[in-house]
Amino acid sequence: MSTSWSDGYYPVFWPRTPRQARVRPLAPRLTTLDGKTIAQLWDYLFRGDRVFEVIEQALKARFPGVRFVHWSEFGNTHGSEEREVLARLPQRFKELGIDAAISGMGC
Repeated sequence: MSTSWSDGYYPVFWPRTPRQARVRPLAPRLTTLDGKTIAQLWDYLFRGDRVFEVIEQALKARFPGVRFVHWSEFGNTHGSEEREVLARLPQRFKELGIDAAISGMGC
């Protein structure tokens, strides 16, 4: 005969910590890309140099007034200077009049 020390309920512990950041609303979406300036951000992995060319051509065909700021303007978003590159982005975006960004990453 086996004795049970439980009444069917067991203590459970959540393995995560409480959420530290508050959920913030997303930025409003652009109604069009025509006339907008888009930053290309890349982590220098995979083939972003080629991928951004293809994306740029396709978007220019659809939105003839769109302008792009090349990924080389910003630096490697995943390299040894990642923190500095990312910290500079808000100011660089203001200086260059960036309306949106495409962030490319490779795995």
